[in-house]
Amino acid sequence: MKKTLSLRSIPVLFAVLISVPAWAQGITTPRTPSPAAAVSQTIGISRVSVQYSRPSVKGREIWGALVPYGYNVQTFGAGNEAPWRAGANENTVIEFSHDVKVEGQPVPAGRYGLFFVVNKDDSGEVILSKDSRSWGSFWYDPARDQLRAKIQLRSIPHTELLTYDFVNLTKNSGELVLNWEKKQFPVRLEFAVDDIVLANAAEELKGPIGFNWQGYSTAATYALQNKVGLDQALVWIDKAVAQNTSFATLTVKADLLRETGKTAESDKIRQKAIEVATEAELNQYGYQLINEKRMDDAIKIMLMNTERHPDSANAWDSLGESYALKGDKENAIRNFKKSLSLNPPAAVKANSEKYLKQLGAM
Repeated sequence: MKKTLSLRSIPVLFAVLISVPAWAQGITTPRTPSPAAAVSQTIGISRVSVQYSRPSVKGREIWGALVPYGYNVQTFGAGNEAPWRAGANENTVIEFSHDVKVEGQPVPAGRYGLFFVVNKDDSGEVILSKDSRSWGSFWYDPARDQLRAKIQLRSIPHTELLTYDFVNLTKNSGELVLNWEKKQFPVRLEFAVDDIVLANAAEELKGPIGFNWQGYSTAATYALQNKVGLDQALVWIDKAVAQNTSFATLTVKADLLRETGKTAESDKIRQKAIEVATEAELNQYGYQLINEKRMDDAIKIMLMNTERHPDSANAWDSLGESYALKGDKENAIRNFKKSLSLNPPAAVKANSEKYLKQLGAM
C-alpha cells in the first residue's frame, strides 16, 4: 500500500532534510530548542556516559501525544515500528567502557543507541541498538538491537527539561534514570567491579606502573581488602617485597597468607614486619590492634615502641592510652606522666592531660 506523509509530519521532515546540510556547511551555532547535553558516571573504574538532547515540556501534553505510547510507525525513514528516541534530534547514545549487565542482561563494552518505550500503564522497555549514529528513530531496525528489557516507570515531581542522571549508586551498580515531565525511566546497571579492577591491574602492571613496588603493593592490597584473586595477589606482593622490604609490604603479605590459611607462615612474616617498622608504623599498628579489641597485643606493640624510641613523648602517650582503654589506671597514669616529662608537642600534651584529668591524677 502506498504510504503518504501527514501534514503534521511535513514541517518536521522538512526541517530535518534542510538542517543537516546547513550544519555540515555552516558555522557552529547554538542548538535550540533542544540543547545538546552529556552526563557520565564512574562505577568502580568503569565509565558510563550518555549524550542526548534536552527538549522542554513547554506546557505540552507529552505522554501519549508528543511521545506516543508503545511502538509507532514513522512517516519517514525505514518504516519500521519504532520506540522513542529517548531525547530529541540525533540518537541518544550511551557508552560503556567495560562489559556491563543492563537490567540483568549482559552487554559488551561499546556505544549504543538508547531508546525507550512507554505504555499507558507506566510499564515500558529500554532498548540498546547497535546503530548509534542515526537521527532519531526514523531508521530504527529491530534486527540491530543489542538488548531489550522491561522496565517500570516511576512518578516524580515535574521536570521541565529532559534530564539524565545516575542514582542509587553502590560499589558495583547504579541506576541510569531519564527524568521528564512527571515520569522517570530507571535502568539498572551492574559491573563486575572486582574482576574488572584485577584485569586492569594485570594490564597496568605490564607498563610503567610495573617498574615500582607501589603498583604491585596497591594491586595486592585491593585484592586483600576485597577478598578476591588472593593467589595472584601473593604473586604481586612478593614482587613488591623484592623491591621494598618494609612494614607496609610485609604486612600485606602476612595478611594475605593468613587469609589463605597459611597461619604459621603469616606469623613469621608479621614478626619480620614488626622488626623493620618505624615508630609511626608501630604506633599505627598498635591502634589497629586496639580497634580490633586485642588490648594485650596492642600494649605489647606500644611497649615495644617506647623501648625502641625512649625519647618519644608520643610513644609513651600511646602506651598510656592503651593501658587506660584496658582499664589499667595505675600503668596509664605512669605512662602519661612520662610523656609529659619529655616536653611533648601540643597535641600529645593535650591528650595526656585529658586522660590524667579523667583518671583523677591532675
